[in-house]
Amino acid sequence: MKQDPSHTSGEAASNPPLRVVLVEDQSDTRESWSRLISSFPDFTCICTCSSAEEALRVIPEVKPDVILMDVFLPRMSGIECTSRLKAALPKTPIVMLTASDEDEILFLALESGADGYLLKRTKPMELRAALLDVLSGGAPMTSEIARHVVASFRQKGGGLDPSISLTPREEETLVLLTKGFANKEIADHLNLSIETVRSHLKNIYTKMHVRSRAEAVAHFMSRRPG
Repeated sequence: MKQDPSHTSGEAASNPPLRVVLVEDQSDTRESWSRLISSFPDFTCICTCSSAEEALRVIPEVKPDVILMDVFLPRMSGIECTSRLKAALPKTPIVMLTASDEDEILFLALESGADGYLLKRTKPMELRAALLDVLSGGAPMTSEIARHVVASFRQKGGGLDPSISLTPREEETLVLLTKGFANKEIADHLNLSIETVRSHLKNIYTKMHVRSRAEAVAHFMSRRPG
C-alpha cells in the first residue's frame, strides 16, 4: 500500500474530501490516477494497492468512501477481488476500471457486485462526475459501456422473474435503470422527485434481493423470455 502524500490531516473537518482507494497494478497508471483523483476538490486518494491480495488486506481497515478497481490484476482478478470486498464492505461502492469493453468481462464485473464500469480513457471531469454519481446511488458507465449494456440487453432479451412483483412505477424505473439512466434522468423522464426515485430503487432492490443498481441490471438482463 502506498499512502498518497496529498492526503493530510489539515483538511477542513467541516467538509472533508471523500476518500478513494485505487487498486491498479501498473505503477505509472497508479501514480497518474492517484494524482488525478487528489486533484479534484472533493476527493482524495488515501492510498493505492498494486494487487487484489493487498487490497483485501488494506481496504477493510481503511474503509474508504469509494473504491476504483482495475479489472485485470496479477494472480487474483479485480472481479474476484470485488466480489470478496463486497462481502466485507457491502455498502462501499466499487467502480471497475479497464481498457476493455468486452461484453463478457463487463457482465462478470456487474455480477461480482461492481457499482459502475469505466474505461481508463475516461476524461478527468467524467471520472469526477462518475465518483459523485456512484456515491449518490448511481451506476456510472461511460457511453461506450452503456451502449454495450443496451445492445446485450436487446440481444439476450432479458426480463424479470415472474415471482418478483413490482408496481408499474417500479417497472418503469427498472427499465430506465437497464438503459443506464442516472437517478436525476429517471426522475425527469418519469416526472418524479429524486427522493421518490430513490424510494422506488430501494423497493426494487429489496424485491429482487440485490444490493445495487448494477446487480439489478445484471439480474434483469440474465433472464430469458419464457
